[in-house]
Amino acid sequence: MDGILITHEHSDHISALKVISKKHHLPLYATVGTINEILNVKGMEINPDLFNEVRYDREFTLKDMVIDPIRISHDAAEPVCYRFYGCEKGEGVSPGKRRSAAVCTDLGKYDDYIVDKLSGVSTLLLEANHDVKMLEVGSYPYYLKKRILSEKGHLSNDSAGELLSYLMGEKSLKHVFLGHLSKENNYAALAYETVRMQLNMLCGNFEESGVSLGIAPRDVPGAALMAV
Repeated sequence: MDGILITHEHSDHISALKVISKKHHLPLYATVGTINEILNVKGMEINPDLFNEVRYDREFTLKDMVIDPIRISHDAAEPVCYRFYGCEKGEGVSPGKRRSAAVCTDLGKYDDYIVDKLSGVSTLLLEANHDVKMLEVGSYPYYLKKRILSEKGHLSNDSAGELLSYLMGEKSLKHVFLGHLSKENNYAALAYETVRMQLNMLCGNFEESGVSLGIAPRDVPGAALMAV
């Protein structure tokens, strides 16, 4: 590994950071807001010199990848998701000649900015966190349900399908993985079917689009996110 890209400071995203950083001393990339929050976590004890600051919409290079941090709506200090560009041999980093993949989770909402930043992506891991009805009738306390359903919470299955419908017109989109599924408020089959039905309703016959749709499993390795 050449580095670790951190989206935000919530525990489910940084719980292994202390062990990994002490063992491998890898450079860590995050926004200044996220860095400050992590350094203030009791017991984290990470060398501040390992951190490298990234900024919204300001691309940076890590080995042979160009990485674009994308601003997202979530209840964290300064959260981002990331889009990765691969440089074709001998072609530099001209935007029109770059393949790309993106990992985009923990969105409370999507808007024109998100659609624009994901436009033209080849491979996308997108959050489909919960089924709204399952969440509403589930065991979570009211404050947590309210948080998840808010514009700083998480993207539902339906919203994931809606967002994908805006990207389906792009001939470049080949692979979609649904990720960050809630253990209590979602099922893999339900997320898949909800998104598939949304795409059929909003875009026509999804099965003939040539875009593959899969699920990123919670507890075991999934398929590699290969931009093609």
